[in-house]
Amino acid sequence: MSELWLLSEAQMRRIEPYFPLSHGIPRVDDRRIVSGIIFVIRNGLRWRDAPPAYGPHKTIYNRFIRWSRLGVFNRIFAELAAKGGKPDQLMIDATHLKAHRTAGSLLKKGLYPDVSGAPKVA
Repeated sequence: MSELWLLSEAQMRRIEPYFPLSHGIPRVDDRRIVSGIIFVIRNGLRWRDAPPAYGPHKTIYNRFIRWSRLGVFNRIFAELAAKGGKPDQLMIDATHLKAHRTAGSLLKKGLYPDVSGAPKVA
């Protein structure tokens, strides 16, 4: 497992307080599973393509889904961002979406709610 990427002990100590308590049987190694989640997301893989050394892909997926619904990752990200201080750089995302040519007429046809508060055109 030395060739795989794992969170360091210091990184785990920073995020462990945000993990939910284990009820009943002990959980599979948190460090290995969270590292597997990060590996899959960072590399854009399907869950089933996670290296077996991180554990069963179903366990990695289930932990991600369960903790996402509980807001565990949102709390971790928010706390880490708050402790980071003011950023030195700001990044701007240049992603854009193309709309179908009929998308502009949806508002006129009443198929899309008007929330702009702009005066209606006759």
